[in-house]
Amino acid sequence: MTSSATDQRQQLRAELERMPAWLRRPIGNASELSTVQRIVKERQIHTICEEGRCPNRGECYANRTATFLLLGSVCTRACAFCQVDKGHAPMPLDPHEPDQVAESVKLLGLRYVVLTSVARDDLLDHGAGWFVTVMDTIRQVNPGTDIEVLTPDFWGGSARDCGQAERVKTVAMAKPACYNHNLETVRRLQDPVRRGAKYNRSLRVLSLVKEFDPSIPTKSGLMVGHGETEAEVIEAMQDLRGVGCDRITLGQYLRPSLAHRPVDRYWTPEEFDRLGAIARDLGFAHVRSGPLVRSSYHAGEAP
Repeated sequence: MTSSATDQRQQLRAELERMPAWLRRPIGNASELSTVQRIVKERQIHTICEEGRCPNRGECYANRTATFLLLGSVCTRACAFCQVDKGHAPMPLDPHEPDQVAESVKLLGLRYVVLTSVARDDLLDHGAGWFVTVMDTIRQVNPGTDIEVLTPDFWGGSARDCGQAERVKTVAMAKPACYNHNLETVRRLQDPVRRGAKYNRSLRVLSLVKEFDPSIPTKSGLMVGHGETEAEVIEAMQDLRGVGCDRITLGQYLRPSLAHRPVDRYWTPEEFDRLGAIARDLGFAHVRSGPLVRSSYHAGEAP
């Protein structure tokens, strides 16, 4: 190992040691973790639970919930907070993925499934049709399983590209149990945190869902710890309510590696409690607010 690599490991270890006690949590039941990991590995599919090393995955697996990562494991965006692999030449779509995901849902006995994906700006429809294909296949094999989607913004990269609305409509018309699209951070920090994404563009995704089908619950998530103020977080929540967003998750950003954006500060559990209370006062029907909360945390428990 080179001295540079050793220095990086020591620096990351020191950063982890400085992490507050409330962010240190056991990963859960080892047997349940290994069962899910085996099934996923055998079928060569991806879950954001594993790709992102989510601290809640043991708990979610025990509650029969998992989040599948569609469209491969390479993202065409390069967000500063995300540890999913980035690249401009993702692999071709795996034609077996819909069947493999549906089979995994059945084997794991999942009652609630979240489908997310990498951004695929290289595809004509950015993967919208693939979401529908996977949803249809899951329903054929597991008719009692509810499906939530967590989609990219489906933006075409051009001001004259009108495809975003059609792509959102494609997924919304497939009637997910919930349509989630994460705002991730406050307006001021969008460019450094979400490279390639825009604040108003993300709000538009959630607004479009309500235009196409007002009965579909919409959800979004915010990470704190990038340098935002509480006032900015409240403003973002107000903007989400302004487009009819029904549900929200609020969690702490944790740096995946030294190559990612550093944590500005760790918000306390008491601050998360206050943010959660404010979110409820603003009218969100389902709120999850806590240091380790992630987009899909207890997703199946929403009304």
